[in-house]
Amino acid sequence: MTKKLYKSKDNKIFCGVIGGVGEYFDIDPVLLRVVWLLIVVFTGFFPGLIAYFVACLIVPKKPE
Repeated sequence: MTKKLYKSKDNKIFCGVIGGVGEYFDIDPVLLRVVWLLIVVFTGFFPGLIAYFVACLIVPKKPE
């Protein structure tokens, strides 16, 4: 069975994308959020925010 990327229902602050990535790769979502925040701050705010909102639209919700 293949793993699929879904938005997290348990580890979510805004949309659940980073929590879902953490569950997919078995990495602590807090660490991923800190890394994402650093990337957003050091590359300019808009590219990182746009990428996150696009991921919110593309990544499906976890099925029940």
